[in-house]
Amino acid sequence: MTEESNGPLKGIKVLDWTMWQFGPVASSMLGDMGADVIKIEALDGDVGRALARFNNQMVTLEGDRNAYFETCNRNKRGIAIDLKTEEGREIAYRLVKDADVLIENFRNGVAERLGMDFETLKKINPRLVYGSASGFGPKGPDAELPSLDGCGQARAGLMMSATPPGAEVPNRVAAAVSDQMGGITLCLGVMGALMARDREGIGQKVEVSHLSSTMWLQGLFVGMTLLGGAYSSVVERTKPRNPMVNLYQDKDGEWIQMMNPQPARYWKDFVKAMGLDYLLDDPVLGDPEQVGDHGTELVEILDKQFATKTFKEWDAIFRKLGFIYAKVQTVADLKDDVQVIANDYIVDFDHPVLGTVQMCNFPVAFSETPASIRREAPELGQHTEAILIDELGYDWDDIARFQEAGAIL
Repeated sequence: MTEESNGPLKGIKVLDWTMWQFGPVASSMLGDMGADVIKIEALDGDVGRALARFNNQMVTLEGDRNAYFETCNRNKRGIAIDLKTEEGREIAYRLVKDADVLIENFRNGVAERLGMDFETLKKINPRLVYGSASGFGPKGPDAELPSLDGCGQARAGLMMSATPPGAEVPNRVAAAVSDQMGGITLCLGVMGALMARDREGIGQKVEVSHLSSTMWLQGLFVGMTLLGGAYSSVVERTKPRNPMVNLYQDKDGEWIQMMNPQPARYWKDFVKAMGLDYLLDDPVLGDPEQVGDHGTELVEILDKQFATKTFKEWDAIFRKLGFIYAKVQTVADLKDDVQVIANDYIVDFDHPVLGTVQMCNFPVAFSETPASIRREAPELGQHTEAILIDELGYDWDDIARFQEAGAIL
């Protein structure tokens, strides 16, 4: 399925020289917003194409597709070239000449060895915005170390932030969130550089790392810790300082996250809504700001009361009183969530191989220039010949020359 884009980046051309998730997510987001994204791959393809399992689950789909690669690489055309050949670099440089953006996420030093570094490419196109993703930043003793998602979560403190008190082993957040956050941050940086280019007339290099973006994901705690000392990110459920910011289980075993940071404002109505009016006369438990070491006792009382009604029943009571709360859901629950449906956060897409599938929509709604999913992830080298002939001015003799040199498939 392909349709004309009317997104905010319509007319912007992006070269996506990336692999795995970090870089591909950034370029896919640009594609969602209307940019024309050309994915440049080696002749053996992005390693994400060969992924069979993710978090110990099979991700293979019909037609030699896989859910991982499809998710990270929608809204792109594909070209496969060998950048180790002179002919391959010739093609790449001609692409760069008219491009607005190039994104790469290889280990520091790889781009330089292949002649695809910023200093080389800006001589070809001084207006080029060059997005570069790394593990731990471009400077320092660990700048050249390789990194994948778990490394970003580990080094930036996210694993410990997600680890419950008393746990013997640190807990990694699922779904490669350090990669995902890195891609989001890199997309943001590229957008800023495009605005600066329109104003100043020059391109620049934009550098983002697992470390920088995952620290920013936890920016509140990092900032508060720098200002006032270490802040714990995880509180034991049975020992809350504020019982109205806590998890409780309903009659069906479903969890409800209460999130009311102003207990004095809501406590009286909350206690009455729970049918625990007698607590208001208790000298200790009657004041949520004075609970202190008695939090465990109060949680036991609240646990028993929450277990008397279903979420649907509590929801009917809580929303009338303006409480802040949400049902705890799994990712699989999202497709049936009424708010997800109402806001088109998940949309249908007609995939040429997989048929009608559902995809997570672009997270920002534009009133006049909507983002959209227009193209499935490309097969390896799917658009090589069309791009070379229709856009770069090569002919079939050139195609034969490149094939003989091993520069293209």
